Amino acid sequence: MPVSATKTLRVAVLADSDTRWKWGALTANRIAPGNPGNPENPDIRLDGYLLRGRATPTARQLEEVGVRADALHEVTAVQFLHAMREEPYDVLVLALVGGGVQAMLHGLGRVWQDGPAGRPKRPVVVTGYVGVVYEKLADGLLLRHGADLVLANSRQDADRFRTVYEGVGADAGSVTEVALPFLGGAAHTGEHDPYTVVFAAQPSVPESRKDRTYLLNRLIEHARRHPEREVLLKLRSKPGEHTTHIEELPYQKLAQRFDPPANFRLVYGHMGEVLDRTDLLVTISSTAALESLHRRIPTVVLTDLGVREALGNHHFVGSGCLASWDQLDAGHRPVPDEEWVSRQGVATGGSYATAFDAARARVAGLLDRPGGLPPLAPYYTPVTAPGYLPGLLARHHLGPDGTPLPGAPAADKEPGPVRQIVRRAARGAYRHGVQRVAPVIRRMGEL
Repeated sequence: MPVSATKTLRVAVLADSDTRWKWGALTANRIAPGNPGNPENPDIRLDGYLLRGRATPTARQLEEVGVRADALHEVTAVQFLHAMREEPYDVLVLALVGGGVQAMLHGLGRVWQDGPAGRPKRPVVVTGYVGVVYEKLADGLLLRHGADLVLANSRQDADRFRTVYEGVGADAGSVTEVALPFLGGAAHTGEHDPYTVVFAAQPSVPESRKDRTYLLNRLIEHARRHPEREVLLKLRSKPGEHTTHIEELPYQKLAQRFDPPANFRLVYGHMGEVLDRTDLLVTISSTAALESLHRRIPTVVLTDLGVREALGNHHFVGSGCLASWDQLDAGHRPVPDEEWVSRQGVATGGSYATAFDAARARVAGLLDRPGGLPPLAPYYTPVTAPGYLPGLLARHHLGPDGTPLPGAPAADKEPGPVRQIVRRAARGAYRHGVQRVAPVIRRMGEL
């Protein structure tokens, strides 16, 4: 009988933000052999590790994500590597930025090479992307190379990923097509009362005060033009919190300068719950657009600021969803291109239930591999990238060979109460600097 079918699997997820924790935990549940397709897989034990940094999720953000773990720890990179030396996990999901994935691959390679002799097997290592991949394709992919599975959220991404790996002579066998793990919910079947328009905001797109103020003004004006509608601004985080990207100019602060009508509101919470009452989803390039399309909700990707790589809305060329606020105010409703939607892993025809079958089968096969798995083999090594790799590793207090640098935080020691207070204060000061001081300095520089 296969190993994967004889016991509860132990799965670990290392994440560096709330959105990556959501992706990593849901992915772990969907790809682990056991109860297929269940986003709360009862056949695994899920341990979460939150990488300490500027975007470490708050308790409120974790509650909003709504994904439960059997244990949850906040760790440094070195502390995490120590845990991986001691804990016999079956599957490890690295839900990190590319540089973090690369550092952990090298650190883990060293840990498992020098690990306990009585534990010859290492976990299956999985990584991927939280949403749409519209920038730094080659850079991000090569930083993720070396994992056993590099997940692609669509057929289009899988093809692109393999092309990049094969183009540099790297093994492309790790690329595995899946779908976004958080798609779901009931399909949109008719308009609500009141008709509800939702703008899904993004922390870093667009960046400038002018552009963000423009979008907010158009949303509020849409509410004034249509008093019979409910118009919602869906926000990712509250002031002082960070998510995957830094938000220097929160819409909450910009909204204080407006006098919006009564049918305009700011909302937080789980995106799926907001989509339950949405009749029109509007965004610049948020992954929420794919969630909305999956549920057949009319979806608009705005062109007001142009169709540009810097905005990410170029990814939606050919989708049938591109439109402007002027068109929406005039009553335009987009009709998505079904072929484009299918290529993006948005399985509206019922195939979503099988989207993770291939990944689940690959994980099961690797778990049952006689003699265990070979050492991790990233494309970047001190030979292939001697001027790049050491800096990536040093950011996580690792040397060029993956071992902790002198002075790295102790792996077996939790900070005392005073240090915890200082750490929280430092994190708050950083966020204050990003959201208050940095914009002022930038404006002064433009004078």
